[in-house]
Amino acid sequence: MGGTGKPLQRERQALAECGLAQQVSAEVAKWVRVNRRPRKRKRKDREEVFEKLLPDQLVLLLEHLLEQKTVTPRTLQSLERIYRLSEQDAEVRHRWCELIVKHKYTKAYRDVERFLQEDQAMGIYLYGELMLSEDPRQQHLARRCFELSREQMDKSSAEVVAEMLF
Repeated sequence: MGGTGKPLQRERQALAECGLAQQVSAEVAKWVRVNRRPRKRKRKDREEVFEKLLPDQLVLLLEHLLEQKTVTPRTLQSLERIYRLSEQDAEVRHRWCELIVKHKYTKAYRDVERFLQEDQAMGIYLYGELMLSEDPRQQHLARRCFELSREQMDKSSAEVVAEMLF
């Protein structure tokens, strides 16, 4: 086969990755449409059909949605229901929690609590987000989670978070 296998393999991989990224772009467009829709639905409004996405694609999707100025609670609820975001890997859950915090989606604060307790290394940034929001409920959530998980945190992380919170 004289060495032609590697470039072809790389080309296939690049095409596959491009396809995955295009699929995410299509999903982002659907979510943006859903998010803009008025609450009252007409019967003839067709329901969007969402694709199954891989974890890396979900991260990309959520990052695109984080760039949106507003995402409605209804849209956030649908995102969680369709992709089961709270059951995904830490990278996906981290982006999900960022969306929850950014849009003050109180119904999913338990997901933020769980993330801060179970993924402490990645949670540091999220503590900062909660405090910067200047939302009393979010700040209370951050302090409560820190009190619950402070003992299990490594010393330097605990110090960094303590400085942010108090």
